[in-house]
Amino acid sequence: MLSNLLIDSLFPADLPEPAEWDRRFPARELPAGARTVRFCPSPTGPLHIGGIYVAMIDRNLADTSGGRYVVRIEDTDLSREVPGVKEQFQRAFEYFGLLPDESDFAGGDYGPYLQSARETIYLSHVRDLMRRRLAYPCFATREELAEMTARQQAAKVPTGYYGEWAIWRDAPQEHVEAALAEGRPYVVRFRAEAAAGERVSFVDAIRGRIEFDANRNDVVVLKSSDQSPRLPTYHFAHAVDDHLMRVNLVLRADEWLSSVPVHHQLFDALGFERIEYAHVAPLLKQVGGGKRKLSKRKDPEASVDFYLREGYPAEPVLYFLRGLINGRLAEMPQAEALAATIRLDQCGVSGALVDMVKLGGLCADHIATMPAASVLAAVTDWAERYDAELAKVLAAETDLALRALTVERDGHPNPRKDLQKWSDFRPVYGFFFPELFPLVNDLAETPLAKLPADVVRTFAAAFGDTYQPLIDSQEWFNQIRSLAATHGFAGSPQEYKTNPGAYHGSIREASQIVRVALTGSTRSPDLYAVAMALGTDEVLRRVRALADRQV
Repeated sequence: MLSNLLIDSLFPADLPEPAEWDRRFPARELPAGARTVRFCPSPTGPLHIGGIYVAMIDRNLADTSGGRYVVRIEDTDLSREVPGVKEQFQRAFEYFGLLPDESDFAGGDYGPYLQSARETIYLSHVRDLMRRRLAYPCFATREELAEMTARQQAAKVPTGYYGEWAIWRDAPQEHVEAALAEGRPYVVRFRAEAAAGERVSFVDAIRGRIEFDANRNDVVVLKSSDQSPRLPTYHFAHAVDDHLMRVNLVLRADEWLSSVPVHHQLFDALGFERIEYAHVAPLLKQVGGGKRKLSKRKDPEASVDFYLREGYPAEPVLYFLRGLINGRLAEMPQAEALAATIRLDQCGVSGALVDMVKLGGLCADHIATMPAASVLAAVTDWAERYDAELAKVLAAETDLALRALTVERDGHPNPRKDLQKWSDFRPVYGFFFPELFPLVNDLAETPLAKLPADVVRTFAAAFGDTYQPLIDSQEWFNQIRSLAATHGFAGSPQEYKTNPGAYHGSIREASQIVRVALTGSTRSPDLYAVAMALGTDEVLRRVRALADRQV
C-alpha cells in the first residue's frame, strides 16, 4: 500500500481538491426535466456525417426541454491531432445550424471545453482515487503487456489487466519507489473490484434494459507520465467532464455500449451520480447485397466536408437525417419535420442506411421551391469558398444569373429540379455565362456530329441571318420551323420516319442545332426561355460561331 506522502509527490503541490471543482461548477439552474447534453468530436480527423446526426439530436433535446447543448473537444490524443480540424467543426456547426450554447468558440461558464486544457481538473481526481486506494501507478512496459496478452491467449483466458495478471496492482511501496528512482514512465490504473462472473445491468434511453459482464479490467485512467500535458483516457475524462459540466444525458455511438460497466464503476468511485446513456446506431452504406458502416476512409459521403464542398443545402440534409432517426419524421413535410421533437424511444437500434439517391431527390425538391434570388445567394456563398472563378462571374453577371435561374422555375407549375447541390450550378447553368461557355465550332466534339457539317453550318448561318427576338414563344419557335422546312428537315418526327431518305432529320434535329449552339448540349431548359435570358447579341454570337462565321 502506497503512502499518501508518496502519492502526493507524484502531483503538483498546489493541486486543488475535487471539492473545489464542484464549487466552481455548481449544478445548473434549469427547469425540471431539462436536458444538458454534449457532443464531443475528436480533432484526429474531419467530422463524420454521423457527428451531425448525433449533434442534431443533442441540439433538439436541449431546445425542447429548456436545457443546454455543449460541445467539448476530446483532444487528449495530441499526437494524432489534424491541423485545421477544430475550425472545420465550427464551420460544420454553423452550416447546419447546430451552434452550441457552450463551447471553446462560443464560451460558457463550465469550461474549458478543450480536454487538453483541463489537465489540473483530471489530476485532482486521479490523486483522490489514489489516496483512497482506488487507483495505482503501473510501470508495465508495452513489451510486458504484449507478452502477457500472448500468455493469456495461450491459456485461453480473457485478455486484460486483472487479477493475477495485474502485476503492479498490489506492488510494495519499495518497488514503486525503485521504479520512480529509475525514472521509469508509468500510467495510472483504476482498481476494479468486480468478481468473476458478476453481471450488471442498466437502462439505455434508446435500447431499454441491457445486461453485461461487470468490468474486471484495471483500465488506464491517466496516460503515461512522460507526456505533457498529462492527460486521461476517454473513460476517465468523460466521467469527470460530464459530472462537472452537469451533463445528464449522454448520446454517443453504440461502439461505446460495452464500456458502460466500467464507466459506471468510475462514476461510483468518484462519488458522482450516474448519467443516463443513449447509444445511437451507426449510419450504414449499401454495398452489393449487404450493408456496412459508413466509413470516412472508404466513403467520401461519410465526411461532413463532402457535403460542404459539394454544397448540399443544409435543410434537406437535416430533414433526411431526421427521417433516419425517427421514421415518422420522414413522412412529414420538411418544415414540419425540422420543427418536430425527436424522440429517443423511436430511434432504431440496427443502423440506418444513407441513401445518397434519396438525399439528392430531397435536395432537388427543396431547391426547386426556392426563389431564384435565394438560389443565387446560396450558390454565391458556396462559390466564394469553393469556386472563385464562378463567384467572380456571378458578381459581375448578377442579372444574367437571375434570368437563368428564373427559367422554368419562378411561378412555374412544375419547376425544374436540375440542381441537387450548389456545385451543380456550373455544369447545369454555366452555359448561360459567356465567360464560362466555350463557343461550339468543332462539330466532331458535339452531339451534332451525325449530321453533315455543311447542313449544320448552313442552317446555323441562316438562323443567325434571319433571327428576331420575338416575344411570343410560339412565334419565336416558328423561326426554326420555317428554316427547317427550307433546309431539308421534316416538319415532324412522324413525317421523317415515313421517308427518312428524303430528309436530314426532323424538326427535332433542326432544333438541336440551335440548342447545341446556345447551350453546348441537346438537353437544356426551354430553348425560347434560354434565348430570352441570353439576349439577342449573345444568341447571334453563338449561332454564328457554329456557322463558322466571324464572331
